Amino acid sequence: MPLIKPFPGLRPAAGRAAEVAAPPYDVMNAEEAREMVRGKPWSFLHISRPEVDLPEGIDPYAPEVYAKAAENLQRMLSEAVLVRDPRPCYYVYRLTMAAHVQTGLVAAASVAAYDAGRIMKHEFTRPAKEDDRVRQIDALNAQTGPVFLVYPSMAAVDSVLSETTKNAPSVDIIGEGNVRHELWVLDDEQTLAGLTRSFDAMAALYVADGHHRSAAASRVAAARKAANPAHGGEESYNYFLSVIFPHNQMRIMDYNRVVRDLNGLDEAGFLAKVGDRFSVQASETPVKPIKPAQFGMYLGGRWYRLELDGQYIPQQDPVARLDVSLLADNLIDPILGISDPRRDDRIDFVGGIRGLEGLTKRVDSGEMRVAFALYATRMEDLMAVADAGEVMPPKSTWFEPKLADGLVSHMLE
Repeated sequence: MPLIKPFPGLRPAAGRAAEVAAPPYDVMNAEEAREMVRGKPWSFLHISRPEVDLPEGIDPYAPEVYAKAAENLQRMLSEAVLVRDPRPCYYVYRLTMAAHVQTGLVAAASVAAYDAGRIMKHEFTRPAKEDDRVRQIDALNAQTGPVFLVYPSMAAVDSVLSETTKNAPSVDIIGEGNVRHELWVLDDEQTLAGLTRSFDAMAALYVADGHHRSAAASRVAAARKAANPAHGGEESYNYFLSVIFPHNQMRIMDYNRVVRDLNGLDEAGFLAKVGDRFSVQASETPVKPIKPAQFGMYLGGRWYRLELDGQYIPQQDPVARLDVSLLADNLIDPILGISDPRRDDRIDFVGGIRGLEGLTKRVDSGEMRVAFALYATRMEDLMAVADAGEVMPPKSTWFEPKLADGLVSHMLE
């Protein structure tokens, strides 16, 4: 079974991509989704967030939500807003956000490779979110949210993607956040076969984003295999929708922290404790870290630059040496008393896309007491954690730009 394979994608009809494409289902709340679909009858949010077409306050996991998603998909098919390519293809997908450009391949990735650990993950999943994606896939009989994968850059693949983008794209639209989305269709059999061979030669792929979607695809495949006495291994349910980018084009932004209180300390006492392991330097300007083990801290209307003493950096442990771990293990847990950031509501997380202003706003409002700006996790660190079979702390990575939903979906048969 190949690591990836081409598939006949379900896509917006010619000229309809701008009407259909939508942000990923999980980057907005229900109220924001309802606002986004106002006046947009063909937005893919009608499929990925179908509660927008049901009464406000409905449980997003209610059976009628999934039924509405299936109804909306059938409506888009019957109106030929979405059409399926007649033969298997790969698709080249380029994202441009300001000066940043990344180009990847849309493909069907092997569930068997995922189950065997050849498609490597680095996060825990939450059962409720997995269950939600399983129900969504089963209701639609399709995978509509792509899993964001990364491959170790390989010249044989990179050159094909680069050459393809010299041609006019089939889709060229501007999406949320002024991100440009371009798509090219690859259907030449020799090119398809060459890309499949190149990926088969890779030791591993890495899940960057979409752990719940990939886990759900695995569960759906297992259930359908068990129910299919004629199972042969090449059925479409044995693969999941993915977009695969080279590791050296990834843009991981910082994922910052805000904390509600100082765990019973006053500012002076808190700063004294921080100074036990960090150098603490007041700054007249906001502090955005420029290297690992350096942190910005906003407290009492003032910024500080923190640098962790090198003796507390465990260089050989790929998880413990992450900046998110260094901050947690040397400050957030021992000083602020937050040992389980997944469940402790005293801590919250702010994506780097919101800038340092997203931190100062939360503290100045009185909602939070202290904020921490982190150096962004590097792609090499993520890969090292996955290679070691470990998992990263929660909220370690924030990838930008985001993929769009609706440009290519994978139908199951």
